[in-house]
Amino acid sequence: MKTIKQLMDLNERTALITGGGGYLGRTFAETLLELGANIILIDIDKEKLDSAKEQLKKSKHQNIECFICDISNENAIQNTCGQIKENYSCLDIIINNAAYVGTTDIKGWAVPFEDQSSECWPDAIQVNLTSAFTITQSLAPLMKNSKQASVINIASIYGIIGPDMSLYKDMKMGNPAAYAASKGGLIQLTKWLATNLAPDIRVNSISPGGILRGQKETFVTRYNNKTPLGRMATEEDFKGIVAYLASDMSAYVTGQNFVIDGGWTCW
Repeated sequence: MKTIKQLMDLNERTALITGGGGYLGRTFAETLLELGANIILIDIDKEKLDSAKEQLKKSKHQNIECFICDISNENAIQNTCGQIKENYSCLDIIINNAAYVGTTDIKGWAVPFEDQSSECWPDAIQVNLTSAFTITQSLAPLMKNSKQASVINIASIYGIIGPDMSLYKDMKMGNPAAYAASKGGLIQLTKWLATNLAPDIRVNSISPGGILRGQKETFVTRYNNKTPLGRMATEEDFKGIVAYLASDMSAYVTGQNFVIDGGWTCW
């Protein structure tokens, strides 16, 4: 019987993380590197990727490879996945993390409902939902070469509940309908993939609550008052669940959505 330490060991495993240059992407990479994994980071922003790689390499000796890819473009995804398949014979972990979020600055997105534009939807659905399908489908043959393959989709509490719009009163922040629809779809896709890729590949999702990132004090106070644990999340709050789902700690877990929200959704 394995010890807890053995179950969490990711030595000689390789993990791919989309949105790898962002806040959560870096946190996920840091977590998996600490457990011994090699990392592939994908992001559209070369500057963020370079910064993430430099930061992560300071304290870790494992391989960190970066690919610039616009996952709103299907051809770009296929080209990047093709390069990965040329260079790797096995892939153990995928974290589909990249997303359009409530602060993404595109016309008709994070604005009041009457001003939201359906023109945003195709790209939002592509980035937040379809890319997870395409990447997982394309790289599934590599994952089937692993004996511990795990896909982790990063969804949202707004994929399972409606927003409290009073949080955003008199603020430029917003809560786009397309975001909620795409994240709800991602949770359902997780369940669909879990049954279709079993028993070779486990597939689960994480639904974060609000993460503290310099929002206005008024917003933070409103959010904290509605959260049983009395605060917004930090990136560090997601290290444990990612370590669990990426490792053999969760070897008998698939098709589940893990809500990490300080109790927000339990009211």
